Amino acid sequence: MARRIDVTGAGGVHLAAWEFADPPKQGDPARPHGDRADRDRSFPGVLLLHGLMGRASHWASTARWLSDRHRAVALDQRGHGQSDKPPQAAYTREAYVEDAAAAIEQLDLAPAVLIGHAMGALTAWQLAAKRPELVRGLIICDMRASALGAASQREWADWFRSWPVPFATLADVRKWFGEDDPWVERPNPARGEFYAEVMHESADGWRPVFDPDQMLKSRETWVYDAHWEELAQVPCPTLVVRGVDGELGRAEAQEMVRVLSKGEYAEVAEAGHLLPYDRPEAWRAAVEPFLDRVGE
Repeated sequence: MARRIDVTGAGGVHLAAWEFADPPKQGDPARPHGDRADRDRSFPGVLLLHGLMGRASHWASTARWLSDRHRAVALDQRGHGQSDKPPQAAYTREAYVEDAAAAIEQLDLAPAVLIGHAMGALTAWQLAAKRPELVRGLIICDMRASALGAASQREWADWFRSWPVPFATLADVRKWFGEDDPWVERPNPARGEFYAEVMHESADGWRPVFDPDQMLKSRETWVYDAHWEELAQVPCPTLVVRGVDGELGRAEAQEMVRVLSKGEYAEVAEAGHLLPYDRPEAWRAAVEPFLDRVGE
């Protein structure tokens, strides 16, 4: 089950937030608060933020796992999923951060645990630095604090142009992103499924639910700059998680932990950049002890 909740973000952009928990049952000992409103008030809030090109549903497995002890809400960020994608909207760091703050406030999640993947992790730590009263804990999943640079942005632009859109079928989507994409070093079915989830059927075939140009605009607002200073301003307990085969290297991850005032480190073996999606059990094992501590 998924329940959509509408949120108004920065500049009036309409955002879709999602709860993926099954409805609580009266008398269920695992869910002592049978009424949803009572449960929402008593359970610690968690806001899950996907990465660039992602969507809230990529967090469905994590959100359902969290739901017995937390009120877990995943946000379709602006330009993504079922949230608005206005061409003239701001796709700035400030807008993404304000959207996340609006979600926490309008959904009464504060002080929330923020869990962010990639770009969503950057949004999470920028919000924790700017609005510490809204955040009790933070999980950063596979996001670098260093500047990635102009070459990286050009590489992404070239990659978007290489997509053979429209795809004739979802099977073609899965095969291209899981096997044929030049960025794939070895077959990765989970990656194919991840991208199949961000496609929708149009008159001529399957296309992404997002505008690639908007994704590049979003990305260019952070790839040229380093974000160590904002990381150092995060006051809450923070767990930095990386996949061993992901984009965040061990040395940089451990330096991020050192810079954080209350940093901790975890890594997941045999996992890449999409580790919460393609290694859900190992991901849960890595973050559960931290969530147990900060969620009390």
